[in-house]
Amino acid sequence: MNWGNVVTAVVVFLAIAGLMGLICAVGAHYFSVKTDERIETVNSLLPGYNCGACGKPGCSGFAAAIVKGEIKSLDPCRVAKPEQKEAIKKYLAETPGPDGSTIKL
Repeated sequence: MNWGNVVTAVVVFLAIAGLMGLICAVGAHYFSVKTDERIETVNSLLPGYNCGACGKPGCSGFAAAIVKGEIKSLDPCRVAKPEQKEAIKKYLAETPGPDGSTIKL
């Protein structure tokens, strides 16, 4: 067995693996998707019935629509209690998003 060939193959493999790892790390940094954490919090404040009565596919879709500004009122959610709606309004009014803006409902 020629150990020189084995060492060369291992070194080449490690160099290629290191280069691919570096490319993946740079790509993950530049192509990452920034999410708005307010969506998860609003979703946790909603009743969680996922009934679809609001016209969205469940509470997570409704929460995303609220935070993105597609829905301007909490009225479409028929099953949320008034105290839940007030908690959501208060949270969105006090918590700025990634762009620094707050939401008034």
